[in-house]
Amino acid sequence: MTAVLVAGAIARDLVLHVADLPDDGGSADVLSRTEVLGGKGANQAVGLRQLGAGRVVLLGVTGADRVGEEMLAAAARDGIDVGPVARRGTTALLVDVVADGGSRRLLEDVPEESLLTTDDVRHQVTQGLLDDVDAICLQLQQPAESMVELGLAGHARDALLVADGATPERYRDDLLDLVDVVRADAREASSWTDGEVDGLDSARAAARQMLAWRPRLVALALPDGGDLVAWEGGDEVLPWPDVDVVDPTGGGDAFVAGLVTALRAGQSPRQAGRLASRAAASTVQRLGGRPDLEAIRVG
Repeated sequence: MTAVLVAGAIARDLVLHVADLPDDGGSADVLSRTEVLGGKGANQAVGLRQLGAGRVVLLGVTGADRVGEEMLAAAARDGIDVGPVARRGTTALLVDVVADGGSRRLLEDVPEESLLTTDDVRHQVTQGLLDDVDAICLQLQQPAESMVELGLAGHARDALLVADGATPERYRDDLLDLVDVVRADAREASSWTDGEVDGLDSARAAARQMLAWRPRLVALALPDGGDLVAWEGGDEVLPWPDVDVVDPTGGGDAFVAGLVTALRAGQSPRQAGRLASRAAASTVQRLGGRPDLEAIRVG
């Protein structure tokens, strides 16, 4: 059985729901408190499993602490292979404070030791990490040099490579020579191109610039809402679905999970974009970044 590898953050996700975000110096009563497995890597891995992607492997770092053990146990209960996860330091903590109406504040405690190093990647590759992997999600909040290292190893095995996020300019060409899919929001897209993405026209121009390299699909979140999915010879604008946004956290992670699941199932770029949009819309209707995508499972 082939597998999807997700390389990204693992964290404890603390979600606090309040009626209104307090002003400077103020306070607010917490209406609900939830603590779950979080981090962009873990969220994408969970989404892939829920969508029917089959075997999902998570490569990341969690703390050598009780919280780290709890997060690994939670991922295992979700059916995720956590064998390659490194243990050291303190587990990252993400605090998501969400008010009624979807306004939020994010607080992130991400120790340096909770990030993947090139040594982490090389060690796991030599241990056979990629032997059965046919798709790799490169989460670019991790150090770029580590993601390039993993991308090179995956490219050598002809795996589908998906880059999510922004990259320092000095790594841009290396990644564009390797990856098959790029997902970015409007702000992140500027790190991939020579101009700012401030609307549909500039998003189309940015996508065309990236498609002139290796990528065969580019998905950009539009600054005024919705997404542009572009491929050689065409594109589709996906308006934001008419749903009540409870919390935007995790919408992008669910979008990536939808793209990867559809592409591995042999669906077209247009179909992949539509599944990704549905997955994102489903996720933002609930508190926290953890997805719940069983209802739109593929296959």
